[in-house]
Amino acid sequence: MKKNIHIIAIFIVLGMILLSTGVYAAALDTIHITTTKTTVNPKENVTVDIDFGKELGAYTVDVAYDNNLFEYVSTEGGTSNDTGTKVRTTFYDTTGGSNPRSKMSVTFKAKDVLTSNPTDFSITAEGLAGPNPSITYDDITIPIVKSVVVEPKYVDYSIKLNYSGDIIKNVQKDMKLVVSSTMGKNYEHTRIVAEATTPTNATVKLLATDSANLEHDIIESGWGDAEGESIGGKDVVKELAIKGIFSDSGKYKITFKLINRDDSDAVIASKTVDITVKASETAQNPNNETNENNKPNEEIKNEQTEPTKMPQTGNTVYVYFIPAIMILTAAFIILKKKN
Repeated sequence: MKKNIHIIAIFIVLGMILLSTGVYAAALDTIHITTTKTTVNPKENVTVDIDFGKELGAYTVDVAYDNNLFEYVSTEGGTSNDTGTKVRTTFYDTTGGSNPRSKMSVTFKAKDVLTSNPTDFSITAEGLAGPNPSITYDDITIPIVKSVVVEPKYVDYSIKLNYSGDIIKNVQKDMKLVVSSTMGKNYEHTRIVAEATTPTNATVKLLATDSANLEHDIIESGWGDAEGESIGGKDVVKELAIKGIFSDSGKYKITFKLINRDDSDAVIASKTVDITVKASETAQNPNNETNENNKPNEEIKNEQTEPTKMPQTGNTVYVYFIPAIMILTAAFIILKKKN
């Protein structure tokens, strides 16, 4: 009996020794992952920063990415291999624990895109060990996901109203409304509306014809399907032919707005245009046109008939004086000879 007790005691002591010197694993619940940007424009870099929260002597970390949106640039904190869809980074402290790491990072560059693209970086890890090899951590098999958006660097939409010549009251005027952007943000449902400020008792209509040959007054009902139309992308140019009719002469203000139906008709872009309406065509007089000085040509002609410089008359005195002197001198010589 005593012999059995001794054997059991020996096993207990051996077990305690093994437990005290053995390797044990724990969850690395201190890990924290961030990205330097949440929205990335084409050609811009974004870095995935991984903070382990503890010093590690070894790790293998995989960062999976969408190669349609990103290309791999570099890694800090280990030796990396890019497979085209995943960057695997491996680190091992060859000094035996005197040079551990607590952080690492992987940098990517966004590719050219024409629309907004939500995407994820997925991080997993294995071979996690502390500076002391006896301490290991559980593999991270369920990916830690960090979301970002890759989208173009958008340019605001501009609105212009184009027409030529004077606008005359009660005379239909052909106009063109242009909405444009070199890189417009994408909206699924937009409409164009207009508001007008007019002279007292005056009215204005801005008529546009749809594909069913029906006319719509933009001021009264706006333009586009009730649900709205999509817009966005590179080099957007939308033109709308308009017929403007103004009831009276005077000063008008018209404000055009591009609105987003999906955001309670929030204004995407707006433009206020000042318009002067005349009572009639500017009168022209073909027989007495005006010049650059705004004087009638007939007046200029009359001014030019008046002398601008007095004639010189002093030379006529010498014409008579010199011959007279010569005659008197000759007469004096003849008389002197006779005497």
